[in-house]
Amino acid sequence: MEQIIEKMVQESPYNVHLFVHNLTTNQLLTSHQLETAFSSASVIKVPILIALLSYIEHNKLSLDTTLPISPDDWVDFSVISEQRLTQSTLYDLLVWMIITSDNTATNVLIDEVGMSFLNDYFRHIGLQDTVLQRKMMDVERLAQGIDNRTSARDMAHLFTRIYRQELLTAPYSQLVIDILSRQRVHDSLKRYLVEDVKLAHKTGGLDTVDHDVGIVYSSTIDYSIGVFMTNVMDNEQARQLIGRLSKVVYAQLVEGKEGHS
Repeated sequence: MEQIIEKMVQESPYNVHLFVHNLTTNQLLTSHQLETAFSSASVIKVPILIALLSYIEHNKLSLDTTLPISPDDWVDFSVISEQRLTQSTLYDLLVWMIITSDNTATNVLIDEVGMSFLNDYFRHIGLQDTVLQRKMMDVERLAQGIDNRTSARDMAHLFTRIYRQELLTAPYSQLVIDILSRQRVHDSLKRYLVEDVKLAHKTGGLDTVDHDVGIVYSSTIDYSIGVFMTNVMDNEQARQLIGRLSKVVYAQLVEGKEGHS
């Protein structure tokens, strides 16, 4: 498996960061550019989800608490904006932020707790390279080189702690896994998997990056996998490569046969 993955990474026209971690045995099976930080795109919404649930828990808030949404908050590619919602529950905002990567929901949640709280929480749970420096769809700050960052190492660490349910109390820990498992975007890690695989994951993409990271649950093994592409020129090609890498790993770990690139 490692040799096939290494060959695919070397032949990729794009910059690849990845990890595969056997969660059943707690063994890092393979990695590439583990510690190099890159533009996080929407995968940063996973630590935001956990930080918000920690905030809700700590402050004894209800998930049914309603937050106001200003029309100024509406951004493109958002089911919140499509519905012209002017309020929403914390629960709905958290779910939409993950399962459709809703940017309006994300920005309302960022405003609720503040970037400083989020960045402090990221450091508190052991994320070394993950930093939130702009809201979603803030193209002006992005044009100035101000971006949200993470690393494969941080995502491997985060998803291990999610799997072990170490970050929140049991009900909220399970809620995180449930929401990630309801993801509606399946054009990368799940792309070429024939079986109906349980995958708790989050994608992220910009014009020059494509990411997908999550936990694969099976009857024989649970593992986390993250593939992060930077310097992307063709997003569709990048998502296909993530899918091919994922299939090689799944074939080896779950089906017990050597995958082919």
